Amino acid sequence: MRKLVVICVVITGALLISGCQEIDTEVSAVTVMDAPNDSGGGVVVAWPAPAGVKVDSFAIERLDPETGKYTPLTTVKGDETFLEDTGLTPNADYSYRVVANLADGKTTAVGEGAGRPTGEWFNFNRLNVLVGVVSFVVLVLVFISMARGGKELFVRKIAGLEAVDEAIGRATEMGKPILFVSGLGDASDIATIAAMTILAKVARKTAEYETPLIVPCRDPIVMMVEKEMVREAYTEVGRPDAFEEDSVFYVTDSQFGYVAAVDGIMLRERPATNFYMGAFYAESLILAETGAQTGAIQIAGTDRVTQFPFFITACDYTLMGEELYAATAYLGRDPLMLGSLKGQDWAKAVILVILIVGAILIALTGLGEVDTTWFARLFETVS
Repeated sequence: MRKLVVICVVITGALLISGCQEIDTEVSAVTVMDAPNDSGGGVVVAWPAPAGVKVDSFAIERLDPETGKYTPLTTVKGDETFLEDTGLTPNADYSYRVVANLADGKTTAVGEGAGRPTGEWFNFNRLNVLVGVVSFVVLVLVFISMARGGKELFVRKIAGLEAVDEAIGRATEMGKPILFVSGLGDASDIATIAAMTILAKVARKTAEYETPLIVPCRDPIVMMVEKEMVREAYTEVGRPDAFEEDSVFYVTDSQFGYVAAVDGIMLRERPATNFYMGAFYAESLILAETGAQTGAIQIAGTDRVTQFPFFITACDYTLMGEELYAATAYLGRDPLMLGSLKGQDWAKAVILVILIVGAILIALTGLGEVDTTWFARLFETVS
């Protein structure tokens, strides 16, 4: 872990140093310098205001390399003394001339200048993002190290996950199967991936207790992955012969055709425990109500906010949002996953504090009490 932290520090230092490089060229009174924090397509042209005269405007001209003559670029107000020219070619030389248009109608040359735009490796306007990312990585690495060192990391109890063993035990005692539905998402859906990891934990328990497991699938790719995960779970507990190929099977990719088939399985097989984990849509209440009518213990989990009310109403336990993602670390207590989970929780706590403090300071800024421009940028980033 120390090596990773050192690498992060070295990379950060290199970015900061590289971001400070500029190429400035001054000819006469006009200065042309590379625009900071860009990809190399801009320069800043600066000039002094003529002394003792009133200037209405400044005309900025850029040298055309093909004709060798200065062509008008733009005109700015007389109280402005700089201009940023963008859309340039990186590492090419550009020359500028500034002419002052005086109040009496006359013009006077301020001067000429040349410069070259170059790209920076690091955008200092995003320094707060770098600090946030590095801080988050360090937090996660620290907690992973603590978990691997044997330290007991506290994770609040999640009722739905605490009831998993009880639900599997009840099915075993009653001699009835367990139904696991991994939602209607495909293999790239994060909720489906979380459901697969929970299925692997459930499959290990069913293999130990010799409890029948039924896993109907809507997506063929999901079916193949889940079949291998269940097979591996049975092998890990020393019961590869107990695995049944037909326990994980494909039904149909039709939304309500799939739901009708699953409801039929519930009514025929009468499973003692139903798991609904993953992405669910309009079919959630149909599944949950059918399972409730069969008298099964039902544990649901989804990240679809619109489906929470239906699962909460019809199921015994419901995992909401990130509780579904935390299930793997909660059930398996793997140091890598557990440390990552704790690191994320602490990062969220820090962000929450920043949001609260930022809201207060920005409110004070609006009242003219304090100047918090830098904190405003940080507040916009984390919000």
